[in-house]
Amino acid sequence: MSDKQVAHMVFFTLTDASDDAVSHLIDACNNYLTDHDGTVYYSVGARGAEFTREVNNQTYHVGLHVVFEDKAAHDQYQTHPRHLQFIAENKDNWASVDIYDTYV
Repeated sequence: MSDKQVAHMVFFTLTDASDDAVSHLIDACNNYLTDHDGTVYYSVGARGAEFTREVNNQTYHVGLHVVFEDKAAHDQYQTHPRHLQFIAENKDNWASVDIYDTYV
């Protein structure tokens, strides 16, 4: 399956979930996680509070969506210094992080 694209979906639950903290994390994503080699799609945003159906997960605050051209690009991103700096600078406010990697 390594020739397929990899969708890397990350859902951050924050300790401080204030509007400023959510905006800070989104800004950090846009600063550190964009324009990596092999990225074919990137987006990040706050959870929509109006999505309140029973099936909607309402426990996270920020969703990150990155699609890579293949697993090699995904793996390179994981160890890239900008990605590691993003983690180091932001992890103190993460109550939990749920990551879903799928072939698409």
